[in-house]
Formats: sequence, C-alpha cells, structure tokens
Amino acid sequence: MALADAPKTVSGLPVIAQHYIMCGTKDCEKNCQFYCNPCHRPICEQCRDEHQKSTETKSHEVVPYKQRKIQLPVEKCKDHPNKDIDILCEDCQVPVCSKCATQNHQKHTLKDLETIYSEKFTLCLENIKDIHQVFIPNSQDVQRDIKENAKNIKEIMDNVRNMMKTETESLKCVLETVTSDNIEQVNKMEESLMENLQSQDKTYQDYISYLEDLVKKLNGYLSSTKLHDNPLIFSHADQLKTKPMPETVKPVPPVFTAGRHSKEDVNKLLGRVTVLDTKPENRKIKSMKTASTQYYNMNSYSLYLIGFLLLLILFVSGLNIDDHTWKQIKENWKKSDVKPTLSLSSSVTKVREYTVPSVHHVYHISLNKSDRVWVSDWNGNVVQTDLLSNLLQEVQTSDNLKAEGYHTVTQDGDLIYTDKRNKVINRITQDNTLTEFIKTGDWTPLSIYSSHIKGDILVGMIKDGEARVTRYNKRGKEIQNIQKDNKGQELYKEPHFITENINGDICTSDFNKRAVVVVDKSGQHRFSHTGQGSKIFPYGICTDLLGHIMVADAISDTVHLLDQDGQFLSLLLPAQDENTGFPLSLCVDEENNLHVGQGNTNTVTVYKYLHS
Repeated sequence: MALADAPKTVSGLPVIAQHYIMCGTKDCEKNCQFYCNPCHRPICEQCRDEHQKSTETKSHEVVPYKQRKIQLPVEKCKDHPNKDIDILCEDCQVPVCSKCATQNHQKHTLKDLETIYSEKFTLCLENIKDIHQVFIPNSQDVQRDIKENAKNIKEIMDNVRNMMKTETESLKCVLETVTSDNIEQVNKMEESLMENLQSQDKTYQDYISYLEDLVKKLNGYLSSTKLHDNPLIFSHADQLKTKPMPETVKPVPPVFTAGRHSKEDVNKLLGRVTVLDTKPENRKIKSMKTASTQYYNMNSYSLYLIGFLLLLILFVSGLNIDDHTWKQIKENWKKSDVKPTLSLSSSVTKVREYTVPSVHHVYHISLNKSDRVWVSDWNGNVVQTDLLSNLLQEVQTSDNLKAEGYHTVTQDGDLIYTDKRNKVINRITQDNTLTEFIKTGDWTPLSIYSSHIKGDILVGMIKDGEARVTRYNKRGKEIQNIQKDNKGQELYKEPHFITENINGDICTSDFNKRAVVVVDKSGQHRFSHTGQGSKIFPYGICTDLLGHIMVADAISDTVHLLDQDGQFLSLLLPAQDENTGFPLSLCVDEENNLHVGQGNTNTVTVYKYLHS
C-alpha cells in the first residue's frame, strides 16, 4: 500500500496526504505497492506479476512505489510538435526531443531527462523533509537553550549584586564609592552578555526565516512545469542543499570573589567580579541522521555465525561430538543475546486468554512486568493481576466514569494515575506508599503515559473546552505543553488515551475528535488517522518496537494497524463477535504479544502478530 503523493506546491509546511493509491489496472481495486516506470502506472502485487509475464511488458522496469521515477512534465518540441522533450544535451545544456537529438546533437553527450528530473525532484522533497524535521526543530531547541541561558545569567548577576551589597553594608559610607563602581562594572558585563545572547537569538531567528524562505523556494521549483529554464534540471545539487546551522557558544558568567574587610585596600575589601578564563562551549546540535533501531547485537551475531560454521566443519569432516559437548554448545547458544529481526506475521495467532477479577470491563491496561499487568474499568477500579487471573493488588480511585487511559507504570515500577476530581496525579510506590505526585492546577488530567525512552510523564488534559498534552520530567516538573498546530488550530478535543512511539512521537487517541493524533517530540503535528474507508471511534492505543501504532476502533470492533508515518497497514484482528466482547484497551508486552482488553467483559486476549 502506498500513500498518495504530497502536493507539489504547498503554503507553509508540507502536506501529508492521507488517502491511498489504488492499482492503476482497469477494474482492479487493490492498493498499489509497485510502480511501472515505463508505463508510469501504479500496480498491485498481482497485477505486477501479470505485467512481468506479458510479452509486451516483461522487460519493463517495475520498482517498489517509493522508488518510482517521477513522471516528466509533458512539453512538446517547438521544432517537432509531435515529439515530446525527453532528452538533455549536456554539451549544449538544453532539453531536446529525440528527433532534435539525431539531427543536431549526434556527437554530443545525451542523458535521459526523466531520470535527471526525478533525481532532483526527490532531492528537493528530502531537503524539505530535513528542514521541517531536523533544522527547524533543532534551531528552536537552541533558541530555548539561549533563553534559558539568559534567565540563568540574570539570576547569577542578581546574586552577584546581592553579595556585593552585603559586603558593602559592613563598611557603610566609606565603601559606597567603590561599591558603586563595582556595580557599574557588573552592569556592563551583564549588558555585554545579554547583547551577545540577543545576537545569538537573532542569528537563529534569521536562520529559521532563511529555512522557511528556502522551503517556499524549493516548493516553487517543484511546481515548475517548464523544462528550458527548470531549476530542478539546471541547478547544481549544492544549490538545493540547506546551509548548515550557525554555531553559537554558551556564555560564561563572571564569578564574584569576596573581599576581606580592610581600609588599606578597598577593592580587596569589596571583592571584584572577574570573567573566567574558560573557553566557551559550543552548543550541541543534533546529528542530521538518527541511528536506526537495532534488533540484534552484531558481535553476538558474529559469534553465533562462527559457532554454526564450526559445527558445519565438524560435521563435514566426520568428527564425532559427544553428548556432553553438544549439550554445552546448545546451552551457550541459548545464553547468546542474539535477537532476531522481527516483522509482521501473515496471520494473527491467539496465544492465551485470562480474566481480570474485581473489574467489570477492561478499559485500560498498563504493563508492569511480562507476567503482571494493571487493569482498570470505568468505575475507578484499578487492579494488578497475573496471567493466571490471580488478584495481586487492588486500588480504588476517587473518580467514577473514567473511560480513558488514566494509569501507567513508571521506569521504577511505580503506578501513577490521574485524579480528575482533585486535579492531581497520584503515585503508588512498590512498597504501597501513596503520594500526591503532580498537581495540574486548573487543568483536568485524563490520560497518562510514562515514557520508556526518558522516563518523562505525558498527560492528556482538558480545561473549559480546551485540550492539551503536557510533558513532565520524571521528577514531576512541567517542561512542555502541546496544544495547537503550526496554523494555530487546536490539535485535540479530549485526549483520552496516550502513548509514545520509538521515534519519540506522541500518539493520542481522541474519540471526541474521531481521530488518532500524532505529533513529534517537539510538538509539531505529523499526521492524524481518521479511519480507513469509514470513520473511526478510537479507544485504547499502543505502539511496538517496530514503530507500529495500534488503536482499538469501537465502530469496526477491531484494531487498526498503522506504521510510524501514519500509513494504514491492515485491520489487525477480525471483527469481534458481539457475544465475546469488542476490543477496547491495548498493550504490547516484553515478548511482543498484543494484549486486547474487551469492553463488555473482564477478559483479556493475548495475540502474537510478529514473527522472527
């Protein structure tokens, strides 16, 4: 399946289309997966096979849809109106048709114009993506760091002034003149430092403006359909690249050295402010490329391969291996930390089923350990159970009618849950100590999730018709609020369920908005999933170690499976029978199994949907 192409011209940020490309074969309604470059036609897997069997098209180049060549804009030759311009003469640097090439450019270097156009087109798209996903967010991060530095400098300078005034008080009027001079010196230092920080802030503001202008310029290149002066063809690749981010340095504040009270040396009595002889530290800029997630340790894999080859040699050479040695080899293999790569299975297999005591419905599941889970219903009951349905612990919260993901387990193994009535987040440690962890002020907390990446706490909350997602660090300090997109539109109505993906994206299930809303870690809106063919009524949501997003849909009574870029992959489970319950809550355990809690029973079904 393939997403439709993004528009070639956009206003502001690039638009990600959410409909899906269908097979271009007549009467075929399947989703396209491949593309025939000579035919410029999207095709499904079945039509691809037939296409390559046909005598007329078996030599055609068929590639995965994302690797397709962008079709060249059609332009007729002025000298030969029945011919399309599809060749570039490199010697003359002019696009020509095939007839012009044979008549006027016989000994010149000729290149396929479509290939050149497609390469440059793709380069522009990648550049736009890098600007929005890397350069602008990183620039904004540095700007925030600069503002934090300015705040710290102000606090440090305030402390310096207070210390100097304290020293001056002990000497009264005799030292007032020196004190005044020193304060003036500090003020000048502060002014210089603040001017430097303001200059740095201006540098990054100008750089962001440049990036936004560059995006508009590149979008203009993409929308051009003329070939004689098309910048995509004649521009050098370096002209399509983005200037590197400017480097700035963190300010080094002065340190106040206290003086000794002596009339002989007034300056020593009052102390002096000195600038540290320290080289300013360059601000950290994140790398353009983030290392992809690794699913196995290479060293372990090499040892595994060597062991296998050794056994093969022993077998071929006819050497006997006694039972003890063979047992040792197998034990060593079992202890090896080789982790095979995982992928979606062609079928979903039911692994087990367990019931949860003391709850009426399974509205939300939080994973504690591989054999223990926390489960809640909408009456405010939260219980911990094992996979044998044994009740291990029970918590009665103060709220009723809680149809959201209102609890999560931290990296330390503590349970934290929202209290809508008192607008707080409570914490229960492993020794069963209950504390008020976070107060949310005027905002009512709905959903909550503890990040597996940093341990941050993500909270979906509402207030007077508004909604937002707030990020707290693991100590409960508020560090980020996400409420609107770049166009000023509200992202959420009521974020009832929330989770985080492996790339740091924040994924929320908002059934009042009938959408799954996904933003990146800086709060930039990435995409929204509103259903496949029909509307969605989303409930529980979770992600896995491959970046898949899974959401329970109360309309179709099944689970939607998306990739981390929002592309719909499949309905993961068959529609549930009305008598056996419908999927409402989701959770993936350490063994990569999907736990599905049912809405009208207290049953959880566990499925295996990945294979090695």
